[in-house]
Amino acid sequence: MTKVLIIDSAATGEASVSRKLTGEVAERLSEREPGVHIVRRDIGASTIPHLTAETVGAIRGVARTDAEREALALSDALVAEVKDADLIVIGAPMYNFGMASTLKTWFDHVLRAGVTFRYTEAGPEGLVTGKKAVVIETRAGLYSEGPAAVMDNQEPHIRTLLGFMGITDVTFVRAEKLAFGPDAAAAAIAEAVEQLAGFAQSEWALAA
Repeated sequence: MTKVLIIDSAATGEASVSRKLTGEVAERLSEREPGVHIVRRDIGASTIPHLTAETVGAIRGVARTDAEREALALSDALVAEVKDADLIVIGAPMYNFGMASTLKTWFDHVLRAGVTFRYTEAGPEGLVTGKKAVVIETRAGLYSEGPAAVMDNQEPHIRTLLGFMGITDVTFVRAEKLAFGPDAAAAAIAEAVEQLAGFAQSEWALAA
């Protein structure tokens, strides 16, 4: 049975385009494989606490206080979801040229030395391998090409963080120019839906 983890990070609730597109993924995969097991974690609605001086020790492998133990338990749960999934789908709106702080905080909790990556004499090595990831990026402007491409601090950062854990089979689906008027937004969303439908039929053909 295919196991899918869907991460939603938008702060705009049901109005979120990225959330609608992750919902499209869930629907398409359920149609393609009725037995698929989907876990959805909405970190936009139920945010993950930022690490602080009182909790960061837990991520570094030290949990002495109640606050650290609570942070470690949350991190362990988030890491377990990642490791259990065959496919990870991330809904990632662009905020101020980067990912949402909610998504960055999720990464802060799942990137753990000795757990999801390790340091070796040859350099860092990802420990979460053999998985696929799809990142659905929603953007008000056009950043995948043209003069604004240099301001895209979202996609390279997400690719780096996933790769650091060993997740290198990553597909980016972009819905751009959402603020360029209703027609441009509708066309961008329709194109993203078409891409997602195609992947559901081919690239996401994981072993059941």
